[in-house]
Amino acid sequence: MRGIIGWGAHVPHWRLDRTQIALVAGAGGGKGHRAVASYDEDTTTMAVEAGRACLASVDVAPASLWFATTSPAYLDKTNASAIHAALRLDRSATAYDAVGSVRSAIAALRATGENRKPALCVASDVRIGRPGSPDEVNGGDAAAAVLWGNETDAPLLAEFVAYAGVTEEFVDRWRVPGDVGSKLWEERFGETKYVPLAAEALKTVFEYAAIAADSVDALVVAGLHERACAAAAKASGVPAEKIIDRLADTVGNPGAAQPLLLLAHALERATPGQTIALLVLSDGADAMVLRTTDAIASYAPHRPVAAQVMASAPVPYGRYLSWRGLLPVEPPRRPEPARPSASAAGRATDWKFGLDGASGVLADQRGTITTFTVDKLAYSPSPPVVFAVVDFDDGQRLPVELTDVDADEVAIGMRVEMTFRRLFTADGIANYFWKARPLRTESDDSAERTEEAS
Repeated sequence: MRGIIGWGAHVPHWRLDRTQIALVAGAGGGKGHRAVASYDEDTTTMAVEAGRACLASVDVAPASLWFATTSPAYLDKTNASAIHAALRLDRSATAYDAVGSVRSAIAALRATGENRKPALCVASDVRIGRPGSPDEVNGGDAAAAVLWGNETDAPLLAEFVAYAGVTEEFVDRWRVPGDVGSKLWEERFGETKYVPLAAEALKTVFEYAAIAADSVDALVVAGLHERACAAAAKASGVPAEKIIDRLADTVGNPGAAQPLLLLAHALERATPGQTIALLVLSDGADAMVLRTTDAIASYAPHRPVAAQVMASAPVPYGRYLSWRGLLPVEPPRRPEPARPSASAAGRATDWKFGLDGASGVLADQRGTITTFTVDKLAYSPSPPVVFAVVDFDDGQRLPVELTDVDADEVAIGMRVEMTFRRLFTADGIANYFWKARPLRTESDDSAERTEEAS
């Protein structure tokens, strides 16, 4: 028997208030907020955070890793290898990319699900659109991970039941490599294509699973065509109250990451013996049925999606545009960093990606700020730089840059944890390393109280 034995998610700390968009761009806007990846985050760093969250809750080493995104940091080079290194996976664990389309996420999910050994599927996306465009307004940035395994590897949380998929070629949405945002055909055309495909995929998968639509306990519908997703959900036969919130007003649509993010959201709300259906609309329709087990009642996800949605801070629209390179601003009047050395990085992979030093692994440690400085002169895409000396709980000390923090809120005694980030990019090479961020979510506080009690 095979199924899901763990999951994790990463929703960035920053939120863009959609009402601020039209004030600057003259178009767009709307209600709610969208999640925004920080200036030092990309699809690789967010995938690492989702993978860490997943593996923190289950003591199983993946034998393979699949990474899905529509916005990879690299072409030609495998992005999953950096994720593999940051997660400190064994050299024998293979790592592959599935990039380019939203449908790549369900392909990666199926590939890991069909593997005989434990396999990790991670999906991550940074959605960008022209200022004021629907893609900018409705998009979102996030990542999520699912760990598949057999019942001999770990307790199954959700048993795989059935899959069905259909494919049809039509032009609904497209983006030429290098373009900022997607182009879309007339919206009603895509709806007329996707809704019948969704009905066919759901009908088939429900037949395979020997269940009726009205017996489904949770239906997850993912896809970039909002009208088609809403129409497909309404026509599915699944009761409206059983359809999982798409987090449109709090996260936005994170493209390739949406299927796994919403699946994680559904699993966190599920109880034993429930049937969960996942429907993904992208150049066809894919449908999967899972059934939760008794073990899900005792599973404690590391940083639930709902907790991350609540733990956020606003980012001004102008700063968001600067982070995405859509608003050129005066650069720091300091020399830009030199291209990272591939040979030097290759000699220090364990430290650079895994933060594994001579005294032990620091990546999973928490610590306390003993002193800090705010540097307004150092080069940074988002000044000022906040640098701190952190005393870790195991006794080690490390000077480290802080992220996801306003300079005014930093204080001596603040509790922090490590996070994988991009220091800078030079000559197309992303220089990845670790920074510290404040502990903020309820799960962080709970973990702190548990550690203190023990």
